[in-house]
Amino acid sequence: MASAKDKNKNTRQGKGEARRARIEEMRRAEQARERRNRTITLVASGAILAGLVGGGWYLVDRANEKEQAKAAPVSGEKTWSKLGRTHVNKAVDYPMNPPVGGDHAPVWQDCNGNVYTSELKNENAVHSLEHGAVWVTYNDMASEADIKALAAKVGKTPYTLMSPVRKQSSPITLSAWGHQLTLTKASDPRVAEFLGKYVQGKQTPEPGAACTGGTNS
Repeated sequence: MASAKDKNKNTRQGKGEARRARIEEMRRAEQARERRNRTITLVASGAILAGLVGGGWYLVDRANEKEQAKAAPVSGEKTWSKLGRTHVNKAVDYPMNPPVGGDHAPVWQDCNGNVYTSELKNENAVHSLEHGAVWVTYNDMASEADIKALAAKVGKTPYTLMSPVRKQSSPITLSAWGHQLTLTKASDPRVAEFLGKYVQGKQTPEPGAACTGGTNS
């Protein structure tokens, strides 16, 4: 028959084993939680990284699309390169009419939305193109309504000027340095496209140069 001392010893041993078993169970549960947390963190990090990478590519693609759209020529425009930029005090024989660049007068034509009713000297207008202006011209084939519509648009657009050029081949012509577009109607959406692209556009040899303080005669 076990003594009271032995019974107490056995009781203490039983309690100790039960405590150790609970501690071990708690340790295993904690380890399981840590594994779950690590898995969740890895999955979340992967998702975030994928989102960032995907978003980064999306932003790069969008930027490329915008740049390509900006670089694309306006439908129907003609372009010229290797245009002279020497200041001369004489008439210049330009290969296109109206001219889109080349040697020109030392003084520019005022182009702060100026609308002229008489023909201008090409040499002064070309200097304005060098400063990033768009020159809107028309001849007798253009309707009065179109002339008024273009004048209204030019009048509220800095770095533009407008004048008649009776010997040009099309009713309406838009010219920037090295670029030209011929049109038949002021309502053509390419008018706004050309202005948006070439008023102080990348083609400008002297961006930010003045469009006032030249000549307005």
